[in-house]
Amino acid sequence: MKKKVVVFTGAGISAESGLSTFRDSGGLWDMYNIEDVATPNAFSKNPKIVLDFYNRRRRQLLKCKPNIAHYSINKLMNKFDLSIITQNIDDLHERSGALDVLHLHGKLIESKSIIDNKVYQISGEELNLGDCCPKGGQLRPNVVWFGEQVPNMEIAINMVKKAHIFIIIGTSLNVYPAASLVNYAINTKRIILIDPNSVTNENDINFELILKKATDGVPELVSELLND
Repeated sequence: MKKKVVVFTGAGISAESGLSTFRDSGGLWDMYNIEDVATPNAFSKNPKIVLDFYNRRRRQLLKCKPNIAHYSINKLMNKFDLSIITQNIDDLHERSGALDVLHLHGKLIESKSIIDNKVYQISGEELNLGDCCPKGGQLRPNVVWFGEQVPNMEIAINMVKKAHIFIIIGTSLNVYPAASLVNYAINTKRIILIDPNSVTNENDINFELILKKATDGVPELVSELLND
């Protein structure tokens, strides 16, 4: 039986493909207040601004491509039972050929109805006012906004509990509740964190820290694991 490897990715891996992230300076987020574009209240008050913001993010995403870190992760499927959990709302893992990807914060290329939360694929770059589900409900981006529950959190927790190796890539472990996943790696033999920035280890988790960006650190680690 193949050993279980769970990979948990954050904004850092997507940033290396050219996507603006929440903590970037000079990026798309600098042009907006979070409260105006990434909360349920913002969508209720001014849905056009919210939709315009995510349309800009979607257009940016469609110009980006997966990088070597995305492709390297997929090589683990040759030896391990691989699952990917991501905080990112892009589809770069899927476009790189990943088969088992759990999105904690939703997908930028999807919408959902404000009536029944049914999910729809977005065709093209834009989702606009007047784009409605068959029941007549306005469609909103299928992303988890600040103040909303993370619907896939329990699934992610159960995945991490089964991990033999838990690899964390491109995240500062500051975004909760997702950052708490490391606390559930109770059966894990190795916890490895790849990020160019030092990370606060508040819970004294015993992890290996690789201070490199994803496109450098991930291929090296994957090579080690495949040849071990």
